[in-house]
Amino acid sequence: MNETYNSLIAAELSVQKSQIESTVELLDGGATVPFISRYRKEATNGLDEVQIAAIRDRIEQLRDLDKRRDAILKSIEEQGKLTDELKNKILAVKLMSELEDIYLPYKPKRKTRATIARAKGLEPLALKIVDQNLGDVEDWALTYINHDIGVASIEEALQGARDIIAEIINEDADVRKRLRDLFLKKGTVVSKVFSGKEEAAAKYRDYFEWTESLAKVPSHRLLAMRRGEAEGFLRLDIKPDEEDALEIINQLHLKGNTQSSLQVAIAIKDAYKRLLKPSMETEARVNSKLSADEKAIQVFAENLHQLLLSAPLGQKPVLAIDPGFRSGCKVVCLDAQGQLVDNDTIYPNAPQMQTRGAGEIIRTYCQKHSIEAIAIGNGTASRETETFVNNIGLPSSILVVMVSESGASIYSASEVARKEFPDKDVTVRGSVSIGRRLMDPLAELVKLDPKSIGVGQYQHDVDQILLKKGLDDVVMSCVNSVGVELNTASSELLSFVSGVGPQLATNIVNYRNEHGAFTSRGTLKKVDRFGGKAYEQAAGFLRVRESNNPLDRSAVHPEVYPIVKKMASDSGCTVEELMEDKRKLQAIKLESYKTKTIGLPTLRDIISELSKPGLDPREKFETFSFAEGVESMSDLKLGMTLPGIVTNITNFGAFVDIGVHQDGLVHVSHLSDKFVSNPAEEVSVQQKVQVTVVEVDIDRKRIALSMKADPFKKRDNPPKKKIQAKQVIEIEGNMQQKLAMLKGKFGK
Repeated sequence: MNETYNSLIAAELSVQKSQIESTVELLDGGATVPFISRYRKEATNGLDEVQIAAIRDRIEQLRDLDKRRDAILKSIEEQGKLTDELKNKILAVKLMSELEDIYLPYKPKRKTRATIARAKGLEPLALKIVDQNLGDVEDWALTYINHDIGVASIEEALQGARDIIAEIINEDADVRKRLRDLFLKKGTVVSKVFSGKEEAAAKYRDYFEWTESLAKVPSHRLLAMRRGEAEGFLRLDIKPDEEDALEIINQLHLKGNTQSSLQVAIAIKDAYKRLLKPSMETEARVNSKLSADEKAIQVFAENLHQLLLSAPLGQKPVLAIDPGFRSGCKVVCLDAQGQLVDNDTIYPNAPQMQTRGAGEIIRTYCQKHSIEAIAIGNGTASRETETFVNNIGLPSSILVVMVSESGASIYSASEVARKEFPDKDVTVRGSVSIGRRLMDPLAELVKLDPKSIGVGQYQHDVDQILLKKGLDDVVMSCVNSVGVELNTASSELLSFVSGVGPQLATNIVNYRNEHGAFTSRGTLKKVDRFGGKAYEQAAGFLRVRESNNPLDRSAVHPEVYPIVKKMASDSGCTVEELMEDKRKLQAIKLESYKTKTIGLPTLRDIISELSKPGLDPREKFETFSFAEGVESMSDLKLGMTLPGIVTNITNFGAFVDIGVHQDGLVHVSHLSDKFVSNPAEEVSVQQKVQVTVVEVDIDRKRIALSMKADPFKKRDNPPKKKIQAKQVIEIEGNMQQKLAMLKGKFGK
């Protein structure tokens, strides 16, 4: 690793250089982010998962930069043009864009106007004009007229020279750096609808005539405009003020007021319009898209994290129903371990309305399998099915819970579902998924591609590689923070355990099927290809509830078992007795157990875990019910206050399920009585909330909701803010821009 990168990353993340060195060493040694965060606190001085992941990602970027740097140095050296000054300049660069700018003049070129002019021998003329000394440029050009090589006139000679000058300007790294900054900081996004496509592009009507600062445009708005462009409805342009751009180039390349200066000025305009503007716009598009992607992925990741850590019902027998009308409701019964024990189809809804027979089937199943909860998918006919179930005389002890079925159909047709239930159709598999989501959302949702869960924002428009990486990090973090029971976990769940992966997960399940349940963590070492490194990374996150060693049921890592045993011995008891006696735990003097590698952070974690071994960090399950009698959009009335569940969070607000088959939107301006800029700070996915209906548009299937105490209250005298001089200039600039637009539309 380039040693200077330690200092660079440390400065960027505001941590110590030694923390970077230790973290990178662990990552290079094959350690995962959850393992480093949980079990190597002494080495990193307490860095959390977010910081460790940031170090991992940044070092990958810098190493990619090094690979590209080496390739560029080799290319220029092979051309015989690598000087010590140029080499040092290349070695000092820290950004890929600047590295490519330096390489541009040496990059093998396709045929261009400048290469054609050089082939005609016009480069000396171009370089003479670039000096901008006194003299008659036409006299200079006259000597280059040569009909045999295609230079028939003075103007053709000058044009060729200007083409070469334009390319020189285009390849000037300083020009490109300054223009890049101009585009990103002062560029505007201009969106217009293609003429004649207004009706087809109705969903993008907000962007038919839209202008906004590139630096300030929210990620969701930029992604929406880009989607409209990709679908052929909108035309996007990203540009700064042209005069500002030309002024930057003039300052660097225009030296005086000679005849040759005039030729350079012409070449500058050509270089900007023909070469630099398209190139800089492309870069601005890429950079702004990357920024928008990162923000959208961050929103998606936060939503997914909250959803995966939703409160589980736990290991209880569950009856699950995938509701429907004409095709009926698919019913499955699952035992406490989530295994399918019965299934059937009932028809309690229209058009059949076989409520009596359907009720008898449900009551029989509940008694036969000691059902403790009923999970009902929240799709078509969900509220009708919920009403039916609540009216068939079930014991009050049986919970009736509405469960999100987003992505259940994708699971039911997946290879995972086919392998688990080869003799069942997709409807039965979907119902099983709904029931298991109630029992343990994390264990079931890891079987799905996160994009199909329905908690993202423009997830199909963002960089799919970055999205997968970000979401995989979230899933791994959640799985390892909860811990996994080794003897019941699916191979999909096991694959996200630190150090395991898909192949070892399959090997674990195969071993379990062949040899029976694992009796201890140590038995893992008998699994095919489960070596010492994998054991080190995974063991602390795996639980064996039936183990004779009580520590195997906890998050205490096997590498510190000897320390715990010594603590118990010094306390005059067994490990199990120590775990059950909080007074003895509190009396332990941690300083006595420090070693060269084990410090107070790990020792504190050990005591915390011993006091609550294997504690699930997720909240306890709470029941929830939608408002009775409100089952469709037509039942909604303005001002109605309803219970709801947050299903998705975006930069512009939160979507809430209120039980009418169409989520409502709580705009950021209605999330709180105070203005909120980040919705994730106010609500979380699966949070139970109270909302007020403020608008219903049945034709467009849109519901506007509010979480304000009085959403219809208007402020009579809003406080006036003192306008600063800088704001006056901005306001005047905006007025001028609007006037210019009006003139363009309607004339003077």
